[in-house]
Amino acid sequence: MPDSPKFLLDENIPRSVKRLLESKGFSAKYAAKGIVNGELALLSKRGGLVLVSRDSDFLNRSMFPPKDFSGIVVFVIHPPRRKKLVAAMSSLLADVNEFKGKLFIVDELDFEVSD
Repeated sequence: MPDSPKFLLDENIPRSVKRLLESKGFSAKYAAKGIVNGELALLSKRGGLVLVSRDSDFLNRSMFPPKDFSGIVVFVIHPPRRKKLVAAMSSLLADVNEFKGKLFIVDELDFEVSD
């Protein structure tokens, strides 16, 4: 899938989510541990990567405007159990094929999209 999105995972995303993405044929990699959000955002933008995080800072559209990104996925699942995150990502992937310029706020049952 040459045009399929590539994902950059924040350190707060479990490896099981990375394995799910890879099992579906997507490229997924982790940012360096301890990287600050601004650097993570820059890496995502420079690399054309969809940013995946549980950090609510990325919900701030003025600090992280979705239009500047290849996509932002923020999980708002508490507690963030691995199975719930994997199920949520799986259902997101089933419904979405275009991430560019959008913010996806993903909870256990559904997701909301904004740009």
